[in-house]
Amino acid sequence: MKTNCKKWKFLVYIAAITTAFASLPFNTQAADLQVGFASVADGQQETISNKMNSTDNRNTLKVTAGAADILDSRVLSAGIPDGNAPRAITTDVSGTTISTKSEALTEFTKSLMVLQPQIQPESTLVMAKVNEYVNIRLEADQDAEKVGVLYKDCGGDVLEKNDEWTKIKSGDVTGWIKNQYLYFGKEAEEIARDVGVLTAYSNTETLRVRKDPSLDASIIGLLAEGQAVEAISEDGDWVTVSYEGETGYVAAEYVRVEFGIDTAESMEVIREREEAERARAAAEAEAKRVQQKEAVFATASELEILAALIQCEAGGEPYEGQVAVGAVVMNRVRSGGYPNNITDVIYASGQFVPASGGRMESLILNKTTNASCMQAAQEAINGVCNVGNALHFRRNNGREGLVIGNHVFW
Repeated sequence: MKTNCKKWKFLVYIAAITTAFASLPFNTQAADLQVGFASVADGQQETISNKMNSTDNRNTLKVTAGAADILDSRVLSAGIPDGNAPRAITTDVSGTTISTKSEALTEFTKSLMVLQPQIQPESTLVMAKVNEYVNIRLEADQDAEKVGVLYKDCGGDVLEKNDEWTKIKSGDVTGWIKNQYLYFGKEAEEIARDVGVLTAYSNTETLRVRKDPSLDASIIGLLAEGQAVEAISEDGDWVTVSYEGETGYVAAEYVRVEFGIDTAESMEVIREREEAERARAAAEAEAKRVQQKEAVFATASELEILAALIQCEAGGEPYEGQVAVGAVVMNRVRSGGYPNNITDVIYASGQFVPASGGRMESLILNKTTNASCMQAAQEAINGVCNVGNALHFRRNNGREGLVIGNHVFW
């Protein structure tokens, strides 16, 4: 009987304990999740345990209040799908172990950032929209002073723009151009890509240009510091360049690669260039006019005949004019369209008036030809020429040609 009582007491004890444990909330995950999202929605950062504040915690993610609001509304409205919803905080039954789903939160935050539009800055590049060139004005006015010229395939940067004019800076020139003569934005960028040049500048004392992109490749040339070559492309450690018409390679670490387009010319530069061109053209014309030609064999009598003609035609002219008359006669002698000797050229029918009037013969017979005319005749025979290839001359009456003294030569 005592044994049976003990058994009943034991069973009652076990039943009481079982009932007590059955009333405890073993499954706390849903409650923890609810508390966690409420914390995010309120934008509060609460300290759950000392471990949360530890410097060893590597999973803390900082989110702005706005992002937290979006996170709260989206997660709550999504119904917390299995395996995808980020859980801000979870606890075990004892409430002492704490972790964060940082990876899920990180991915979700990235998705929020994608939603933000990326605003690109508007391009300030402009390119000339002309067949030849457009003038750059000091002010936004057609009658304003011209300060420079922007040529076809040249460009610059926008400084200011209105409905009709744009102020640009191109090279050393700053001024205004009408909008109708400019490309803007993407159109300008596309043109720049087509006409621009990629240039590689050497930044070392001696840069080797190699046949292949390898330190073991043969050397096809050398570049001194500051020298530039056209760059074709940049490929990692090497830059492909055009060296004297041949494709070569230079080490990328020893060059500075820049993309550039041609820019405007100022009026000062234009005037200097035009003056230089005029001077060069004048020098070339002078070189053609004054030259040493082959000497022609002439007898003493031919020298006297030529000197007499020079005196009759240009005795009162400066010495240069006297040589010029003799040079025309000698050009005819050298030309295949006239006789090949001085006498026949001078006495050809209808060529030189003094040859048929008797004045030349008088000078020859009386030995009264001026010394300067004798000297000019001798120089012309020796090949001195100051009229280029001119075969004719006459009194200057406005005819186009080379003017020396009172004569024009052509």
